[in-house]
Amino acid sequence: MTETATSRWQGHPQGRPGWAPTRDGRRLFFQAIDGPGPTVVFEAGIASTRSIWGLVQPAIGRTVRSVAYDRAGLGQSPEAAGARRLPALANDLNDLLDHLELLDRERADDAGDAGFVLVGHSWGGPIVRLATSARPDRIRGLVLVDPADEDCELYYSTAVERSTRIQNSLFPGLARLGILRRVYGLTTGALPPHIRADARREMYTSGAVATQVAESTSMAEDLRALQSASGDLPAIPLTVISGGKSAGVGAEGRRQLIAAHRARAERAEHGRHVVAERSGHVVMLSEPEVVSAEIRRVLNSSAR
Repeated sequence: MTETATSRWQGHPQGRPGWAPTRDGRRLFFQAIDGPGPTVVFEAGIASTRSIWGLVQPAIGRTVRSVAYDRAGLGQSPEAAGARRLPALANDLNDLLDHLELLDRERADDAGDAGFVLVGHSWGGPIVRLATSARPDRIRGLVLVDPADEDCELYYSTAVERSTRIQNSLFPGLARLGILRRVYGLTTGALPPHIRADARREMYTSGAVATQVAESTSMAEDLRALQSASGDLPAIPLTVISGGKSAGVGAEGRRQLIAAHRARAERAEHGRHVVAERSGHVVMLSEPEVVSAEIRRVLNSSAR
């Protein structure tokens, strides 16, 4: 990508650009703010790019290495063919972590403490959990930000199924007309100018919407599969952050989500549940200080 050699990335708040290879020959784009380990890696939700973390990743990057990346078909990362099922998404994340470990081994200086703290928003929550269950040895902690949860009946409701079907039918056409980019661009106002420009350039393009459809079509099925899988997480610090406002999901949907989040935190050996009272779903934009504080708490709790 020629843009990596241009001024676009010089002094970028989310750090230097890079590419991580996947096991099937694709590449994933990431931005890293270098620092001592452990490394905090940010996983976005459906349809979101690395820019969604533009208020949190730079703040965390002041003290440790922080990395935000684009899943296949989002942002700068090329699309992947076929359905984008949850196990494939978790494999991609682990491929990124493999690459970051390789970079550490190649560095001449001391990279500091090894290991990763994974931060996942929405659909990124199940992704980071599944990636952790595959390679628990290198994960030091998790922060789940208003995550999708397989024990929340909201995701299996007729209303959500109908909403997803309508959205997946309408969004491709709206994306081609540029309407979605204009509408959702209004949500980026809190981001720093450089990151806001990235988000408005990359969000809700036709390719991004195609990826959204590919990921969301099988979401309920993939969550059901998680229910029947063991998927036990290691005894590491875990924080689950819930949005406190009902916007987008309704009062009953929010109640169900908070209950599922609380129960997940309570089942963890080192679990903690936090409600961001002033936020709906995108806590990292409305209350970034809450997310940053919980990441730092997990980092401190996981120090070896």
